[in-house]
Amino acid sequence: MKRSIIDVPDLTPEELDQLMDTAEDIIAHPDDYADACRRKKLATLFFEPSTRTRLSFEAAMYELGGNVLSVTGAGTSSAAKGESVADTAKTVSCYADIIAMRHPKEGAALVAARNASVPVINAGDGGHCHPTQTLADLLTIRREKGRLGSMTVGLCGDLKFGRTVHSLLNAMSRYEGLNFVLISPEELKVPSYVKNDALKKKNIPYVQTTDLEEVIGDLDILYMTRVQRERFFNEEDYLRLRDSYILTPEKMKKAKPDLCVMHPLPRVNEISVAVDEDPRACYFKQVLNGKYMRMALILKLLNLSRARTADASVSRTAHEMEGGTI
Repeated sequence: MKRSIIDVPDLTPEELDQLMDTAEDIIAHPDDYADACRRKKLATLFFEPSTRTRLSFEAAMYELGGNVLSVTGAGTSSAAKGESVADTAKTVSCYADIIAMRHPKEGAALVAARNASVPVINAGDGGHCHPTQTLADLLTIRREKGRLGSMTVGLCGDLKFGRTVHSLLNAMSRYEGLNFVLISPEELKVPSYVKNDALKKKNIPYVQTTDLEEVIGDLDILYMTRVQRERFFNEEDYLRLRDSYILTPEKMKKAKPDLCVMHPLPRVNEISVAVDEDPRACYFKQVLNGKYMRMALILKLLNLSRARTADASVSRTAHEMEGGTI
């Protein structure tokens, strides 16, 4: 039965744990998965600019032994001729076994999933959500902290349009003992509907503040985000807000020794490059973890496992023996 992933709640907490366990196994035994998606094709349909997410999906499929069909930008596809998302999904389903799609419009991935005959993974839809970035975030937190509960998580920057923030709040609100600190300018606060669904309905404690330095010493996780120029209708508002928070080595002196600093990337200047040398900087680890979690998710949605690799290996060996090459 076809299954798609549009938002993190599409996966149960148990399934999230299973995906992280699979990712950990891939990290430990990459050769066991090298042919898991042999003869399978992933279509990456990216109608919005992307470096990490698109390349991460494509690297994930290649490392699983599969192949990739790619569309980069609406101008290079029939969308430029007026083709609907629904028709694109139906068409690409004829060529690929699974689709990863990024689109500037909220809800586009859901439309694609309803019309495709193969699984669809939402690789980001406007300011709505970005579930596979959240998978990368969860694995990073678990690997760095050894747990996903009982901690204080600070989210800083553009919390209004930041789809990674919305998805992470929804995901982490399922775990026990969490406190959230929401750090943003007044104009970029977390939307009320996100707070209601992820925090208020579950009685999860949170505070809102505009002052990063005041709270950084309380945090176990600091999740920085950029102010997203592409989400603003008014250039003046963007220019006024873009440098609201800049994390520097000086500010890091006030933080816990085991703070985990994360960022979905790309960054502009909200984290000084000097922070990269701090062992608490984990944002490039997030990038690598994202590839492993996307590998795990592709396997899950295609109902494949490392057993396929083992079977393929046995089959190849038998074939070589029959042909006298061994």
